[in-house]
Amino acid sequence: MKKAVVTWITTFLSVAVFAQADLLTVAFGSCNDQNRPQEMWQVISAQHPDVWIWGGDNIYADIKNPGARAALYRQQKSNQHYQQLMKTCEITGTWDDHDYGVNDGGKYYHLKSEAKRLAVDFLGFQANHPVWQHEGIYNSQEYGKGEKKVKVINLDTRTFRDTVYRENYIDSTTNRQLYRMVPNVTGDMLGEQQWAWLEAELKNTAAQVVIINSSVQVLPSQHRFEKWANLPRAKARLLKLISDSRKNVIIISGDRHIAEFSKFVLPGGRVLFEFTSSGLTHTWADPWEEANDYRVGPLVIEKNFGIIEIRWQNERPHITLKVMGLGQKVFNEVSFSLP
Repeated sequence: MKKAVVTWITTFLSVAVFAQADLLTVAFGSCNDQNRPQEMWQVISAQHPDVWIWGGDNIYADIKNPGARAALYRQQKSNQHYQQLMKTCEITGTWDDHDYGVNDGGKYYHLKSEAKRLAVDFLGFQANHPVWQHEGIYNSQEYGKGEKKVKVINLDTRTFRDTVYRENYIDSTTNRQLYRMVPNVTGDMLGEQQWAWLEAELKNTAAQVVIINSSVQVLPSQHRFEKWANLPRAKARLLKLISDSRKNVIIISGDRHIAEFSKFVLPGGRVLFEFTSSGLTHTWADPWEEANDYRVGPLVIEKNFGIIEIRWQNERPHITLKVMGLGQKVFNEVSFSLP
């Protein structure tokens, strides 16, 4: 598979010159192994983001010892270039399985309370933040001024997730033994308390743009790894909740060690984009073809981070999504205006 290195741009509406428009720049990324070279932070800082969103696997700590896990968080937080980013922008985010503490882990992980305490502290939430008052790590923040606000909703796809099992199979093309996830057709992802919270967060915000941060992918359904499609009833519930809210939502996700844009048309015609950015420190060692009927542009198999630029002209938000990598390279770019 040839690596995607060419910038691809789709413009859904005519793009005006936004030189005088207000701008909020959101950067995000996931899958950051603290023991690998931390070469992306200076590149991210050079984009001057207003907000950095952790998408999960913020460290790799599949360990049971809380003291050892705390040391790994300290290791990551002591990186001088990450410290510089912390000084210049807001930090928020969620977790995924490797900082949760167990690969593909769900609600039965017995150390999740201890893991939460360390993760929330790493993300920098103050002692009076609501995230400390409930089970799980889900949280939200708003950024911007006046009517030009962006809301970030960080979901917790681990603490309440029902079990999804693996099965082994022989790939007919390569004759290799692989594994795939078996859908849990009645299983849930978020738990009723988080569902109620999410519905209220969408209903009660005046923000013109809502970014929903899900550690695992929502729209792509054809690959064999973790995804919302493994819990189809929960996925349908999430998409209906987004559609019914009539809010301008962008989903961001990580987990996969690749980057891609996915596009889905909700009932009523509203367009929903998902921006997957994963692999701050590592990506696929052996690239392969992977189907995604919702994909817009190329599959990017490079170390990467995401940039979301939100500009306002005549009070309307205009969005630019960029997959970026080392050397400020732009691997893929999409621009569109929201109603």
